[in-house]
Amino acid sequence: MGYLHSFLDRLPTDYQSLLSPRLKDPKWVHLLETIQEQEELARNTHPNSIFPQYERVFFALAATPIHQIKVILLGQDPYHSPGLAQGLAFSVPDQIMPGSNLFPSSLRNINKALTLEGFAPLSNGDLSHWADQGVLLLNACLTVQSGLPNSHVAFGWNTFTDALIQDLLNYLSGTVVMLWGGFAHKKEVFIQPERNHLILKSSHPSGLGVYKTKAPFLLPKDAGSCNHFTLTNSWLRQHNRDPISW
Repeated sequence: MGYLHSFLDRLPTDYQSLLSPRLKDPKWVHLLETIQEQEELARNTHPNSIFPQYERVFFALAATPIHQIKVILLGQDPYHSPGLAQGLAFSVPDQIMPGSNLFPSSLRNINKALTLEGFAPLSNGDLSHWADQGVLLLNACLTVQSGLPNSHVAFGWNTFTDALIQDLLNYLSGTVVMLWGGFAHKKEVFIQPERNHLILKSSHPSGLGVYKTKAPFLLPKDAGSCNHFTLTNSWLRQHNRDPISW
């Protein structure tokens, strides 16, 4: 049970309460213990090359308490280059500026979309101000090894976050769910129509996928965007909630 307690102690109390009914299932307990054990083993085997830092793994949950959630924006796994992952999907530390070579292509295209929709571009790569306003920036896999994308998928992170997403969407109502890219689109199965969530789908904003699919994140030649930021704020106003200051 030591691994289970270690895992649960890292979760904010509101998320612990949300997930507590699942702890009656021995398979669920085993899953959490396995994730904790595998993560600790990875960090012992590869010191300083597992991202984000241990204390930042659940930062997205700490930054956006359940009662504040207005938007859920799903990523796949943390940035695998040193100095980028900070525990928030798509976000990087504030010292990484848009003109920097370290500024990820996803954030470059998010900046383009913001500008096309009439919002101010990001001044740096830190999206903490989104999280503070109720945008849950959740990666499906919460850790990664340096230089190896998706290297920790086998730990069981996706099973954990799938359950978390499902429980959140069954608990909340009127939430905006942004699904960018084919991986995120698969999470639509967790969204119950009766909960009145707004589903916004597009291609992924990364350099490889931004213009692809019938619902591109950006139109060819940057002629327009998917308008997700505008649609989100319109939805929030319609439901008497403060819009996001993107």
